[in-house]
Amino acid sequence: MSMIKITQKGNFKRFYRFTERLKNLIGYGELDQYGREGVYALRNATPVDTGKTADSWSYSIERTKTSVKLVFKNSNIQNGTNIAIVIQYGHMTGSGVYVEGMDYINPALAPIFLQISNTIEGRLS
Repeated sequence: MSMIKITQKGNFKRFYRFTERLKNLIGYGELDQYGREGVYALRNATPVDTGKTADSWSYSIERTKTSVKLVFKNSNIQNGTNIAIVIQYGHMTGSGVYVEGMDYINPALAPIFLQISNTIEGRLS
């Protein structure tokens, strides 16, 4: 029977320094601005019936030792189901009819993500 042996030398010190630098390339204030812009874009892109889903968008900035996340959330939950996700991906009705989803989240946030990417890329140059 053959056996494969893998060994590793060294450590990830330089990689961790690089990721720490990346994490600090965009400040909290900038992420806050991107968050506000994202919420505005999502509110405007959300299909409106009652307006509750469009008005339920928010964001948070989550920092850990190794990462920073800009998280967009929608608090319109009905019977345990997030309505923003139902609109995005579709759903079955109680009578068995499928309602097709509408991709509105990705196009709304794409320009925000592009701005973030361009900002980071510009600072790495």
